[in-house]
Amino acid sequence: MLEEAVKKELIRIVGQENFTTELIDIISYSYDAMGSKGRPDGAVWVENEDQISAVLKVANRHRIPVTPRAAGTGIAGMAVPVQGGIVMDVMKMNRILEISVEDRVAVVQPGVVYADLQRALAPLGFTLPTEPGSSIASALGGNVATNAGGLKGAKYGTTKDYVLGLRVVLADGRVTKVGTRTMKTSSGYNLTQLFVGSEGTLGVFSEITLKIVPLARATVTGMALFDALEDAGRAVTQVMSSGVVPSVMEVMGRYLLKAINENTDLNLPEVETMLLVETDGYTEGEAKAQMERVIEIFKANRAQEVKLAQTDKERADLWTARKSTYPVSARINNNLLVEDVTVPMSKLADLFREFDKIIAEYDLKVAMCAHAGDGNFHPLIAFDGSNPEEVHRVEEASDKLFKLAIGLGGTLTGEHGIGLVKAGYMELEHDPVAMDLMRTLKRTFDPNNILNPGKMAL
Repeated sequence: MLEEAVKKELIRIVGQENFTTELIDIISYSYDAMGSKGRPDGAVWVENEDQISAVLKVANRHRIPVTPRAAGTGIAGMAVPVQGGIVMDVMKMNRILEISVEDRVAVVQPGVVYADLQRALAPLGFTLPTEPGSSIASALGGNVATNAGGLKGAKYGTTKDYVLGLRVVLADGRVTKVGTRTMKTSSGYNLTQLFVGSEGTLGVFSEITLKIVPLARATVTGMALFDALEDAGRAVTQVMSSGVVPSVMEVMGRYLLKAINENTDLNLPEVETMLLVETDGYTEGEAKAQMERVIEIFKANRAQEVKLAQTDKERADLWTARKSTYPVSARINNNLLVEDVTVPMSKLADLFREFDKIIAEYDLKVAMCAHAGDGNFHPLIAFDGSNPEEVHRVEEASDKLFKLAIGLGGTLTGEHGIGLVKAGYMELEHDPVAMDLMRTLKRTFDPNNILNPGKMAL
């Protein structure tokens, strides 16, 4: 419980309308999009950098945990206040401060929704191409905190590739500006990238400077159907080493295709694996030439059918299918676990083959999809959370998946973050020296451990 004196201090800083301990409010902050739970003692809606700083000074003085939160679309528990304390909601800081086509930068507050920035950039012929799956709702502060990636990561990379600078409020309330608005710098330690992916454990963002890039002028979209997941994985690996870099290379598995058909009128072919592929370029000829090479490789790897979208509607339908992955998969059973291990491109077929064995061993229904173009695998495991035996099977299968990915030279998470869900596996991926360095950094930035405690095994 927050002491009355603390409540009064917080109200003085943010105003009565921006502070709450009401049950209906704090319950809404007790979980994320995946269902991890932890109830805060109170919440504040901050409207500017000064308020962030003042709130953190109070929290640091009283040793109160603070969990920064943007849109709450994360699925690894990083925005869940597992040690109580205060949730700091930044969604009222939602202004696009500047767009400079000349400098190719956009400056935004952390509560700006990704899709809103895209709508502002499109008429100017520019984009932030990271395209997270939750783009319609996720905020850029959360995108930076988790180093979010998405559908176009194969060609355009992830959030870290576009963050040029940050204004960050530290645990003791001090404010620092890191990075620049230039396209390159070699000045000092790269503190900007240290904060990217730090999941709110090192500081709270008050301003973000992002690199923006020109929109592609031409796009070709298609799909390929495979009878075996391993064949699709091999095709992806060969495409990505062929000199062609598709802007999109997405895998959708049998259960996912079936779920989409049961919940939409798209009538997709229910094969073992479908690949959604897109190439883009400055000219239509450039995009088509890349797609021709992709199709050659698909056919060489036993694709049973390859089809290009001929109309805007056909292209939109393919994208609707891919973007409906989470909502339709959630209807397969009562609970849904979404993983995001990532492996080197050369190991993708191995990952698919071995995971098929895990599915069979534990008798699971898995709506599989992947950002295959960068080796990022998203099995969506549907299960009944009220059945202890089934929950145990899911946990065992996840454990094997993590160990499989690390054994193939991969990582626990390509874009969702560690948060709570994977904290227990950090030492599987990171050696003792690396873990010690991370914990030392955490103590340096946040000696009282008030910023998002309990996350990332720190």
